[in-house]
Order: sequence, then C-alpha cells, then structure tokens
Amino acid sequence: MKQISIREIAEQFNGKIFGDETLHISNVARIEEAQKGDLTFLYLPVYEKYFPITKASAIIVKRDYNKTRDDITYIEVDVPEIAFREIIINFFGTEVNLEGIDKTAFIYENAKLGSNASIGKNVVISAGCKIGDNAKIFHNTVILENVELGDDVIIYQNVSIREKCKIGNRVTIHAGTVIGADGFGYTQDENKVYHKIPQIGNVVIEDDVEIGANVTVDRAAMGSTIIKRGSKIDNLVQVAHNVVIGEDTVIAAQAGVSGSSKVGNRSILAGQVGIAGHLEIGDNVVLIAQSGVSKSILKPGYYFGSPAKELKTAFKLEAHIRSLPEYSEKLEKLEKEVKHLKEQLANALKQDKS
Repeated sequence: MKQISIREIAEQFNGKIFGDETLHISNVARIEEAQKGDLTFLYLPVYEKYFPITKASAIIVKRDYNKTRDDITYIEVDVPEIAFREIIINFFGTEVNLEGIDKTAFIYENAKLGSNASIGKNVVISAGCKIGDNAKIFHNTVILENVELGDDVIIYQNVSIREKCKIGNRVTIHAGTVIGADGFGYTQDENKVYHKIPQIGNVVIEDDVEIGANVTVDRAAMGSTIIKRGSKIDNLVQVAHNVVIGEDTVIAAQAGVSGSSKVGNRSILAGQVGIAGHLEIGDNVVLIAQSGVSKSILKPGYYFGSPAKELKTAFKLEAHIRSLPEYSEKLEKLEKEVKHLKEQLANALKQDKS
C-alpha cells in the first residue's frame, strides 16, 4: 500500500501542518467516506456537517480554519480544492497503461505514427492518418481516413472518429464517443419526402479538450464543427453539425446544442440544457439545468427556465407559478364578493325606482 508523508504533501503547496507531522497517508477520499489513513479536504460550507464525524486522519482546509478537533491533522493551504486535485495527480493518480502496438491492430501502410504512440487491440487506423507523439489509442477504436491526432492524445476504447477530423494536443476522448458522424441534415421535396443533405465537413477539436463517454459530435455539412481550446464536455452530450463551442466552456451531461449554434468562451451549460439551432450564446453565460434556449443570449449572467430567462426573473415567475393555487382561491373569493356586491347594487336600484 502506498504511504505518503504528510510533510511531503504539505511541501507541494506551501501548506502549514497542524497536528502530527510524522503522519503518513495511504489514500484520498471524500470527507463523508474517509477512513483512518485517508486524506480528505473541505472547501464548501455544505460539507461542514461531515467534519465532526469524518474518520479521516488528515484534512486540507483554508488558512485560519477553525480547528475544533484535536484528533485530526490539518494542512492549511490557500485553495483546498486545487491542492487536493494536484495531490491526486502527483501522488495517487491512476496511470493510463497502454504500451506498444498490439499485434491485432490494423494500421494502413501510409498512416503515420508519432514516436512512442501506443495502439490497443483491434484498433483500425485508416489511410492518410497522422498520429502524434505519445498518443494512446485504446482497444476497438476505429479511425477513418485522413484523421489527424495531436501529441499526448488519449482515445479510450470503442471510440469512432470519422474521416478528415482533426484533434489537437492533450485531448482526451472517453469510451463510446463518436466524433464526426453525419449531421442531421435533410430537405423535403414537394411530396414531403425527406432527402439527405450530404455532410462533407469535419470536426475540429482544439488543444486540451476533454470529451466524456458516449458523446456525439457531428461533422459539419460544410466547413467544421469546432470545439475550442480547453473546453470540457461531460458524458451523453450531443453537439450538432456546424456548432462552435468556445474556449474553456463546460457542458454537463445530457445537454444538446442544435445545428449551427455558437457557444461563447467560459460559459457553462448545466445538465439537460437544450439550445435550439442557429442561435448564439455569448461569453460567460451560465445556463442552469434543464433550461431551454429559444433565442440568442449575449449578455453575461445566469439564466434559467424554458424559454430561458435571466435568473432573477425566472425565479420570480417560478414563485408566482407555485402560488397559483393560492391565487385561484383568492380570485374565486373576489368573484363571489363582486357577485354579491352586484346583487346588492341591483336590489338598491330596484328599491330606489319603487
């Protein structure tokens, strides 16, 4: 079992130790699941409730944290979540184990492999492909003609990459994802019969992008579907033809971006967000889970609902919707009062006439 000195961990981030400086850590864990010998961290108030009961031996906290337990060792750092991430990478990260070229792989003669590229079982690399240095392509992946992969790319098992797609450096694509399938493009004739529009473009994925499992990124009808540098896409996301995703944008599971829409830089699409076609989402826009976007949103900020509205407006509307039963009762009461007043007025008029 791996044993890491608490001093060695603290030195990585200029952390200050409070407690047992001779302690050794064998694992990292979430605060609510940690056991003796584990290191955990605390950075959000919502997890404070687990601090009194965690069984962790050590915890990473913000500077000047209120240390109410003396049976746990503290490491104070500036940003606990960043420090914890780096500790996992440096000390406890899992290695991507794939070396050499498996004898079952089929690589066309004119495909070019970079130095130290690793190819798994039953991989197909088609004619004209260029594979960068230190690339790792796992089992059963199929790469069609004239695809380019950059350096330090990791392609996990059962990925399909269609012809002419270009993938940058340090890109990770997880299992079951399809890059470059045909976009959903059809036209109707006078008899309402659908005819396929040829999808002759490609997909361009820039450097430092990570794409989750079972994602589909469709090729452009013409030109390119583009995912720009540093963006991260969760599992089960659909990116349609001719979409452009900006730099450092995050898209969560089950979201979908329809054809020819553009999403700006540093934006966030939470789970199950849907964006209609030919729209533009600006920079620094956050779409809360299950929002539906039917019009372009260019102003930075938080949006929610279907159709999506600025968050404050959406929450006000939601509050009114939840109050509809109460409003209905009040309206019914008012209607009865008005009816009663009308009857009284009518009776008073009759008496005056008489």
